[in-house]
Amino acid sequence: MNKNLPPASAQLASQMTKDRVEILLAKMTLAEKIGQMAQAHGSEDGVSDDQRRALELGQLGSVLNIVSIDVICELQRIALEDSRLGIPLLIGRDVIHGYKTIFPIPLGQAASWNPELIEQGARVAALEAATVGVNWTFAPMIDITRDPRWGRIAESLGEDPYLCGELGAAMVRGFQGKDLSAIGSIAACAKHFAGYGAAEGGVDYNTAIIAENELRNVYLPPFKAALDSGVASFMTAFNDLNGVPASGNEFLLKQILREEWCYQGMVVSDWESIVQLTEHGFTANDKEAAFEAANAGIDMEMVSNTYSQHLESLIIEGRISLAQVDEMVKNILRLKFRLGLFENPYPQPDKLPALVNHDHRQAAKKLALESVVLLKNSHQSLPLRLSALSSIALIGPLADDAYEQLGTWIFDGDADDSETVLQAINAFAGDSLTVNVDRALETTRSNTFIDIDRTMAAAQSSDAIVLCLGEESILSGEAHSRADISLPGAQEQLIHLLAKTAKPMILIVMAGRPLTLEPIIDHVDAILYAWHPGTMAGTALTDLLFGEVSPSGKLPITFPRMVGQVPIYYGKKNTGKPPSAESVVHMNDIAPRAAQTSLGMSAFHLDAGFTPLFPFGFGLSYTSFTYENLHLSSSTMNIDGVITVTVDVINCGEREGQEVVQLYTRDLAANVTRPVKELKQFQKVHLSAGERQQVKFLLKASALAFYDRKMNRIIEPGVFHLWTGGSSTADLNASFEIIGDKAVTVAP
Repeated sequence: MNKNLPPASAQLASQMTKDRVEILLAKMTLAEKIGQMAQAHGSEDGVSDDQRRALELGQLGSVLNIVSIDVICELQRIALEDSRLGIPLLIGRDVIHGYKTIFPIPLGQAASWNPELIEQGARVAALEAATVGVNWTFAPMIDITRDPRWGRIAESLGEDPYLCGELGAAMVRGFQGKDLSAIGSIAACAKHFAGYGAAEGGVDYNTAIIAENELRNVYLPPFKAALDSGVASFMTAFNDLNGVPASGNEFLLKQILREEWCYQGMVVSDWESIVQLTEHGFTANDKEAAFEAANAGIDMEMVSNTYSQHLESLIIEGRISLAQVDEMVKNILRLKFRLGLFENPYPQPDKLPALVNHDHRQAAKKLALESVVLLKNSHQSLPLRLSALSSIALIGPLADDAYEQLGTWIFDGDADDSETVLQAINAFAGDSLTVNVDRALETTRSNTFIDIDRTMAAAQSSDAIVLCLGEESILSGEAHSRADISLPGAQEQLIHLLAKTAKPMILIVMAGRPLTLEPIIDHVDAILYAWHPGTMAGTALTDLLFGEVSPSGKLPITFPRMVGQVPIYYGKKNTGKPPSAESVVHMNDIAPRAAQTSLGMSAFHLDAGFTPLFPFGFGLSYTSFTYENLHLSSSTMNIDGVITVTVDVINCGEREGQEVVQLYTRDLAANVTRPVKELKQFQKVHLSAGERQQVKFLLKASALAFYDRKMNRIIEPGVFHLWTGGSSTADLNASFEIIGDKAVTVAP
């Protein structure tokens, strides 16, 4: 039996769907086919006359951005009852990190390094969105990005292809469930295909220049992981990639997605990205834009109408074949059948859990708890101990703002469901702790203080200071890139002033991206980096502040010391002159009129060195972990082999905690230069105080495959280094060798 084949029941269902699609397609007119390829922007106010007419004529395949259950029911009713063929609608919505129960932003979720929790979060989002009739979400966003200036880094899963792929696949499983036709399952969408996260200068919508080898080795693997997890749809990107916009890119959509990866699902454009082909200067007009998009293989056009206006004439002219259109329409119909929309087109809220229920809130709290990263904890300033405190100063514009902590892209979240840090501390401590609250700044961007004397008095009269600073939610997300990624407004000045009180100072940062914290790092005693934690931010952060739970988050993205280091990421190339502690010199240490020389020089910035402020994979705990006894089952493996890697992890502290055990490798000599380290596997383990646990990894040779200079995916003989530890700077290491006579080409 071929293990790669689906079970007989799945094969039968697939054949039945195929038969139903063919039967329906044979009944359709060309106008109805083109109509299925159109997605319209809806209105909560009701069905417009134009949309009603299009539905009656069978010339609309999808509507997005409606969550009114009455409007959705009416749209589906018209499509089913008033059109000739009764084809139901796809109802799309950006359900990015929760529907009503808001989870941490995706970048925050990635900091949990916990695929199971992320799958649960996506499942909750799907169940809640399905209550109103949403059956398709435009998530997960799995663009690799290494530029924290980019606003949409908040929606990403970070800088690493393997981590992003694992967590993106978990989201797909959560949204779609085990049965896409089941009530409560919604179709996922892998976006944005491809290279969007590499936009020049971190400017949204900008050009991306990515060598094909880098594209295949870094930017495409998460999309392949989503495909392998069964993702129902792909979305193209806004950017042009190496001169060809993604929404008209045959190389991406035909060669890679359809031919190499054998993808049989649906592809949708991003919002008006087809008509924007002309803005790019790629096409002369809308008709040519429709041609390029259709020829590349975009099945459905989001919002703009170049298909509805020009596809028929392109077919008549012979530039687009009817067979091409038929294949695209099949992809759309297949998804509708897989979703069970012909049997259950209407929302069924009575069969689904209540919105923002207790279980959903607990899932959001758990993910928020594990997403927070403890970046600094001098003198064991955290956790705070109620028995040792009579008062704290809770200062900052984000200490009691139920909306801002929800983060970007939360169309349907409600601040009334959100619990703030102030609310949670009061509920936790009650009368045993005086909380001196002061907003200090009207917003995170404010350059003037509300009343600095009052703020300082609150700090002076308290035993400790808890600062809630960062970015408002609107400062990240689509079209919200920042050139300066320091704490905005007067926040740095506020920290410097409060530091003069000499009181213990805990900084909670809520932000949609990594911020450059070096100017304040020495002025605070502890930092909890909370991203935008969502509905349960307050209770999660309170549990962490007071030690009910130990932090376990690890960074999914590198934190630069200053913006001039960007891009800085752990998986860099070694270069011919790699930097080291011995080779680095600070500009202030160079003597005046020193002789210019290249002897002994290496790759670093004179004013920043070569190390980040915090590396990928980093995160502290209230306990401490050590690693011992790294062992490989063999120092060699065949080109189709596997070795077992074991390492002992010991909780050396006095309290329980969770640790993310990370496994990295380096290919020392290869057909193309390889990164100095690559994450290959990870496990999140729970250890009691004093507990020792052996963690086991099975490392296959196939995990070491890469695309060579001829764009073949190969496994190559050679020597590899391997590390295990709690971050990308792990130094417990070993080496092994893949043996063989020559490189072997493997499937994508």
